[in-house]
Amino acid sequence: MSDKKWIQQVGRRSFLGSSTLMLVAAPLSLGEVMALDKEPSLCIGLLTDMHHADKESAGTRYYRETLGKLGEAAREFQRQDLSFVVELGDFIDAAESVEIEQEYLRTINREFTKLCNDRHYVLGNHCVDTLKKEEFLLEVQQEKSYYSFDRGDWHFIVLDACFRSDGEPYQRKNFEWTDANIPTEELAWLEKDLRSTDKKTIVFAHQRLDVNNNHGVKNNAQVRKIFEASKKVQLVLQGHSHQNDLKEIGGIHYCTLVAMIEGSGPENNGYSTMLLHDNGKIVLNGFRQQKSHAF
Repeated sequence: MSDKKWIQQVGRRSFLGSSTLMLVAAPLSLGEVMALDKEPSLCIGLLTDMHHADKESAGTRYYRETLGKLGEAAREFQRQDLSFVVELGDFIDAAESVEIEQEYLRTINREFTKLCNDRHYVLGNHCVDTLKKEEFLLEVQQEKSYYSFDRGDWHFIVLDACFRSDGEPYQRKNFEWTDANIPTEELAWLEKDLRSTDKKTIVFAHQRLDVNNNHGVKNNAQVRKIFEASKKVQLVLQGHSHQNDLKEIGGIHYCTLVAMIEGSGPENNGYSTMLLHDNGKIVLNGFRQQKSHAF
């Protein structure tokens, strides 16, 4: 990506100096933008809460418009050299039967696979409303629901909070969506994984790890404690509550991305790219309803 194009994209963005977030209303000057760094080392496509389904709209959710909104995101992503793409959960919406929900998944995934060869799926509660986790993962050809991977100088973690308080995994309408948890086994894996890396780390989750309301993971304080103790986690990206939000807790930024499903028409779309630099700078470049940030 050229510096000129990146400058145009940053435009009315936010800028983070050292560890303090500073939002700026005016466009960054050429000098300010160039000071961030030159070419990013990684460019990542991000989408969340697509809720694809072939059914009538309900409230502010326009299920049949997801394919068109995804098409717009695809055209933007194709103009950039994506390193990989992440879907942050609720890829599909609930269906009355396994067969119908599998058809929803096959339909949206056919289009999603065109975005990038390197794809990552975070499980959302709607992804396993009728399906079992293994059924969802088999269809999208992803081996695990939580795992980690490295790209360049960065470490990435995908979490799965689709577990009940008793440790049972979500499946086939056996759960309440407000009862989201990271189970003991996954917590132990997370702690070990963070000890094993010396890289700057970004976490992808569906349910929120920064709030204690219905949209939050019930044991999120335990998860944050592990993040903070590692001193490696820079940023947590999450969805679920369908709204733009940004918090800083314990020196870590928790950025909630806007849902693609919300609102009718292209003006109510929402998606983003994230530019990562070797010096640790992170620029979240939002499109349509997605806000932009820089860290």
